[in-house]
Amino acid sequence: MNMKTISSIIMAGLLAGCVSGPKVDNTPVAELDLGRYLGEWYEIARLDHSFERGIEQAKANYTQNEDGTIKVVNSGIKNGKPKTAIGKGKLTDTPALLRVSFFGPFYADYRVMMIDADYTYALVGSGGAGYLWILSRTSVLPDSAKSELLTEAKRRGYDTDQLIWVKQ
Repeated sequence: MNMKTISSIIMAGLLAGCVSGPKVDNTPVAELDLGRYLGEWYEIARLDHSFERGIEQAKANYTQNEDGTIKVVNSGIKNGKPKTAIGKGKLTDTPALLRVSFFGPFYADYRVMMIDADYTYALVGSGGAGYLWILSRTSVLPDSAKSELLTEAKRRGYDTDQLIWVKQ
């Protein structure tokens, strides 16, 4: 299969995951200061999905482009080799709901569902129950923050027992 076919298959799976599965409350926070959100985030935990399977030391970096879009650079290590994926985010009328694409014209929801007052950790979801990330500005998340994020994810209907804790 060529890369375009593989990308199409991955995106179809992503979109299918966004509309299927158990019902969750994936409502984004009411306000998000994008300037404070931009920058580097460590992926502390995630629900399993094919396009990140086996990735360790996962990080995301968000920067704003001159045209107002967001450059998304995801990086990590898989089988001892560095991996990088570059995507594009678009703002929406809802401050904490972005549309992100790594595959051409296909965009998926990126919903900041919880963020602490200092913008040091966040709970991020997508359009359905199959995607959930716990992010932190540091590679180690304090237990109190971890507990707060897990409680919120459970309250929203996510199966937190299925989270993969990323080796940083």
